[in-house]
Amino acid sequence: MKHSLRAALFVLTVFMPAFAAADPITIDASTPPTAPTPLNFATGGKSPDGHELAVNSRYFTLDGKPFFPVMGEFHFSRYPANEWEDEILKMKAGGINVLSVYIFWLHHEETKGQFDWAGQKDLHKFVELCGKHGLYVWLRIGPWDHGEARNGGFPDWLVAEVSRRRSNDPTYLDYVGKFYNQIGAQVKGQFWKDGGPIIGVQVENEYHPGSGGPEHMETLLQLAHTAGIDAPFYTATGWDRATIPTTDFLPVFGGYTEQFWSNSLKELPPNQNFFFTHIRAEDNVMGDLSPKNAGYNNKYDGYPFLTAEMGGGMAIAYHRRPIMYAEDSTAAALVKLGAGITGLGYYMYHGGTNPDGLTSLQENQAQPDHAGYNDMEAKSYDFQAPLGEFGQFHPTFFSMKVIHQFLNDFGDKLAPMASYLPDQMPANTTDVSTPRVAARADGKSGFIFINNYQRNYPLDEHKDFQVALKLADETVTVPEKPTTIPSGAYMIWPVNLDLDGVKLKYATAELVCKVSDGNTDTFVFSAWPGVEPEFAFNQSEMSSKYEWVSNNVNNVNGLTILSGFTFGNVGMTNSELSFRMPSGKQIKLLILSRADSLNLYKMNIGGLDRLLISPAGLFNDGGALHLSARNPKDLTVSIYPALDKVPAGFKDAKNGIFEQYTTQVDEIKAPVTLSQTKLAGPSVPAKASRRTVLEPEDADFDRAGVWSVKVPADVLTHANAKPILQVNYQGDVARIYAGNRFADDNFYKGPVWEIGLWRFTPEELAKGLDLKILPLRSDTKLFLEKSARPTFPENGEVLNVKDVSIAWEYEAVLKP
Repeated sequence: MKHSLRAALFVLTVFMPAFAAADPITIDASTPPTAPTPLNFATGGKSPDGHELAVNSRYFTLDGKPFFPVMGEFHFSRYPANEWEDEILKMKAGGINVLSVYIFWLHHEETKGQFDWAGQKDLHKFVELCGKHGLYVWLRIGPWDHGEARNGGFPDWLVAEVSRRRSNDPTYLDYVGKFYNQIGAQVKGQFWKDGGPIIGVQVENEYHPGSGGPEHMETLLQLAHTAGIDAPFYTATGWDRATIPTTDFLPVFGGYTEQFWSNSLKELPPNQNFFFTHIRAEDNVMGDLSPKNAGYNNKYDGYPFLTAEMGGGMAIAYHRRPIMYAEDSTAAALVKLGAGITGLGYYMYHGGTNPDGLTSLQENQAQPDHAGYNDMEAKSYDFQAPLGEFGQFHPTFFSMKVIHQFLNDFGDKLAPMASYLPDQMPANTTDVSTPRVAARADGKSGFIFINNYQRNYPLDEHKDFQVALKLADETVTVPEKPTTIPSGAYMIWPVNLDLDGVKLKYATAELVCKVSDGNTDTFVFSAWPGVEPEFAFNQSEMSSKYEWVSNNVNNVNGLTILSGFTFGNVGMTNSELSFRMPSGKQIKLLILSRADSLNLYKMNIGGLDRLLISPAGLFNDGGALHLSARNPKDLTVSIYPALDKVPAGFKDAKNGIFEQYTTQVDEIKAPVTLSQTKLAGPSVPAKASRRTVLEPEDADFDRAGVWSVKVPADVLTHANAKPILQVNYQGDVARIYAGNRFADDNFYKGPVWEIGLWRFTPEELAKGLDLKILPLRSDTKLFLEKSARPTFPENGEVLNVKDVSIAWEYEAVLKP
């Protein structure tokens, strides 16, 4: 029967009449972008060694060349100082070139007049480390930050003493001035003008009309200058109809694809950040994708389109607990690039843990200023970010890295390009069938942006897909024959790209990065599964200008189209194109599978930029390559060009054009002893608040189920592995204690809860940890994903510890 079905399908495919293909999606980019203009206020600055930063109405420049910032938020005061350097290097490996950081006032002056800048609150040391590793810094000095901190970052004493905060109240300004003076002293000598890494400062945050007007923002800026906080650029958040003076500040925007702060206890409707639009503030987008307020939108036309808070993940509130996926953040970032941004900034890029304080330091509805809208986890601030609360490499790290490497190497080409939208746009946010496409172009060349992913609402597969990109002197149809865009795909296709002398007419693979050894320039592309990678060149140039080698050649309509690429385990089988220029210079095009491109890094190893492919998380510390993986068999890296010598402790083998280096690390077995020491007491209904339900209080944990967790005595002694406790449970809220020390917590949302055991002392582990969990009641009004919602028994509550175990983060260091 199966054979008959196959034959019937074959006959149907061959003999049925062909249907007319759909018309290409037309994007008119025939009018080149106008030249950028200077801003109407002074910005920028020069470093002591003569490097100059500037900004115009469209993009930043560094030494006169377009510069594309890729900024990631990391809160130093929410992370142990002895781990900062590795985490900064991980961010650099992920393609981040600017670290943005909140300075939470209550972390540094919890007691009035007693400032604390020691240990993990040492701002000076943190900024120095960023500069040491060639990363820029963007300070977010508040004084009100939010950041899910208690009182938005204000100390309790300030809330009690000053009622007219965030205004020009003299008492408030006096205290702000003292706080800014402290910041200025901490970062003295660390600004761009001094040869330091600080290039930008954000003043205030989400400053709404009616608080104090633009005059207050200008007053804060003057206080910052008085304190010696002197950076090339100053920014202010532009969403929520924020108040921004018409001079001195660059407005920045964001886009979150989930909302822990929403009152809704249901799946949210389709998110506008998956649609290409030139509307800058997401709160200004209506369901039909038009602006709610045209004036609000147009007021920023003379500024570059910058983001500071593209959601790198999403925090968890007690009443709303979404699970985030890599595509949720990465596809939205790609969409914003297509929409025209010239600065990509994430909140958060790295998770953390709230420090200990006199009170709990997280946002909650019981905080004294009564402005806490959400009950947040008291300790954990993982944010489901690319790098987790304990530095874990989350899937988002790898998917974002593909885009960041492109911006690091080709952002100077993209930044000056304007954004163009197609003739046919989605009708509204529920439209799942109209292709979502945009282009960035300069009149002669450009990039086509395609997004066919949307969180929680799968989009239709697009068959017979083509884009007709109208440029100043021609229309380029991509691809030459229609292709299929699978549901869930998102990618960037180059058009008329100059590959150092070789003109690529178009590619249906994504440009990732470039390496050069002086004689050979290698351009790396990524192929999306289900999308045939094609590379088209002008036929006349292919036949006369270059020597080239490839299989699967098709000459059509004046184009030479190369296709038919296959992929090996790492790299390539028949997936490398090579051109030799008349000068003798060689140009290589390397096409990777999507899986390999996710594992691709570009790093300087041994004095040469190299391509590295590894299933491990990598970072580079002065040429020493650090590998980190949950499976010791993944401590392997393929490098191109190969190293001169095989590093000690590694063995090598050929892997396509790459050389693969592998080390041996023994797997560790470390059983966890788990015993329940107390049954949960009678549960009580969650208390209602003005918006949602209230989280349990500290006293409620007297009714929690309690388990004693004991780990082997040598768990912290393994030099090449870090232990991560994994708690697989169902319940409401879980906490872990070392004696009386409350170390971390978790609002149940489905995935296994992870805790870095190296954050405990050997003495604490020897005594055992206490795991306390409150049962989840079926009548508690909160949002859980369908995958996480448990089946409730007759008594209407669930408390179940399925397993507690240790996962190991195995590590190895490759030294060339």
